[in-house]
Amino acid sequence: MPNPVTPVSNSTLSVSSLNRLVRECLEATFPLTWVGGEISNLTYAASGHVYFSLKDASAQVRCVMWRSRAQLLGWRLENGQKVEARALVSFYEPRGEFQLNIEAIRRAGQGDLFERFLRLKAQLESEGLFASESKRPLPVFPRHLGIVTSLQAAALRDVLTTLHRRAPHLRLSLFPCPVQGEGAGEKIAAALGQASRSGCDTIILCRGGGSIEDLWAFNEECVARAIRASAVPVVAGVGHETDFTIADFAADLRAPTPTAAAELASPDRDTLLGRLAELQRQLARRMERSIAEQQQRLDWLGTRLLHPAERIGQRRQELELLACRLGQSLGRQIENQQLRLQAVSQRHAKARPQPAKLGEHLGHLHYRLHSQLRWQISQQAGKLKALASGLSQLDPHAVLARGYTLVIAPDGRAVRDATQLAAGDLLKLSFARGSAQATVNQVVVADEAV
Repeated sequence: MPNPVTPVSNSTLSVSSLNRLVRECLEATFPLTWVGGEISNLTYAASGHVYFSLKDASAQVRCVMWRSRAQLLGWRLENGQKVEARALVSFYEPRGEFQLNIEAIRRAGQGDLFERFLRLKAQLESEGLFASESKRPLPVFPRHLGIVTSLQAAALRDVLTTLHRRAPHLRLSLFPCPVQGEGAGEKIAAALGQASRSGCDTIILCRGGGSIEDLWAFNEECVARAIRASAVPVVAGVGHETDFTIADFAADLRAPTPTAAAELASPDRDTLLGRLAELQRQLARRMERSIAEQQQRLDWLGTRLLHPAERIGQRRQELELLACRLGQSLGRQIENQQLRLQAVSQRHAKARPQPAKLGEHLGHLHYRLHSQLRWQISQQAGKLKALASGLSQLDPHAVLARGYTLVIAPDGRAVRDATQLAAGDLLKLSFARGSAQATVNQVVVADEAV
């Protein structure tokens, strides 16, 4: 057994923390346990959960069965029932209440049978024997029903009475078999196989209510497999509305009672006759409307019907009109083609080469070209002369030829101001012809103009 959770003694716990620790301690300490008692304070909540108390002579405990578990129960709980519940000891933290979470429940005194029922149900369910996609729909208009039950069963009278009232036209075949006692399961399975091979459209498997021991033949594995092996759909009406057997889960459709099974498997004759009469009225109305529409179409076609001679005359007039339009169209096309031919001839005449005229035009262009060249040469010669005159005025040699001298300082720059020189500088003097060197003895700075 795991050690309980012990909070630190010098710390202060919140109420929610304390309740959480209590729940963890209880759930870790107690495994799933079977608890027996009497149901009281039973409540079916709108959410699907079931709340109740289990009590005995001296104590009681609150219980909750969640919707996912309650849906698998197969029978309805009631106050005062003696039951045995497989429960997990827990603690509801928000309200600080001790409670049992119920995983499964069975009637007291039926523990072994109920355990066998749950094990077989789980096994067949894991094999897919109860899968909804394998369920077959019932025929809408069956002709032959098979009934598998006991000849002494009160449920047989209820089924036959219901079928006679709802569908007296149906053919019925009875396949008798015992519905309780030793070996009843194998005989029920054999009767189902015989009914499946008889050509029935649907099989009704029925029996009246009773205890779990009375209905145990319908919890046999062979019955469930015979239902699924049937070539036609099987409707199970076993026991009362609160009774669930393995046969109910295996059947293609489960009815709460044998009478309900007969109602589900058979169409109501009066309803069918009423529907047939309505369809007959609809067919008559549609036929009348169709005949009226065809008569109206016949009248319209009659107005379009002409005598052959009149129709030939109309076609002759249409032919003459088309011939006239064809002649006019051909005349217009010939006239258009003639105009196009004339236009092409004129363009061809204009495009024909004329050597004499072209030679005269070429001579005129030659004269204009020579005249333009002479004028351009004259213009460019005048511009060249003007540029040469301006260039000669800017020639430094011309300035030197008039007696001026170009003085070059030691740094290679032309001297324009005496302040650039100092005594002892070696200067280079350039003349119109030749050059010389001179040394500066004295620098005289001119006075600035006032």
